[in-house]
Amino acid sequence: NANGIVTGYGNGLFGPNDAITREQMAAILYRYAQYKEYDVSASAELTDFSDAASVSGYAVDAMKWANAAGLNGVTSSKLAPGNSAARAQVASILMRFCENIK
Repeated sequence: NANGIVTGYGNGLFGPNDAITREQMAAILYRYAQYKEYDVSASAELTDFSDAASVSGYAVDAMKWANAAGLNGVTSSKLAPGNSAARAQVASILMRFCENIK
C-alpha cells in the first residue's frame, strides 16, 4: 500500500481474505510493474472481448496492458474481469509475468 501497488477498496478498507478478481490482479501486476520501472507502454484494445464493457474504470489501463502482454483473457473472446481468479489461472499469469515482463 505504501508504494501504491495495492490500494484497497477505498476509505482505508482492505479485504485480505477476499478472493481476487481478474481485474484486481491485472491492476496489481500493472502497478507493480510501474513501481519496478518495467516497460508498461504496451496496450491492446479490449474490443474483441464480449465483456469488455464490464471492466471497472480503475482497471481499464491495466487490463489493456495485460491483454497486450498476454496475461489475461479466459478465452479469445472473454475477459471475465469481475470473476475470481482460480488458483491455476493465478499461477499461469504469474509465470507469464515472470517470464515476459521486465
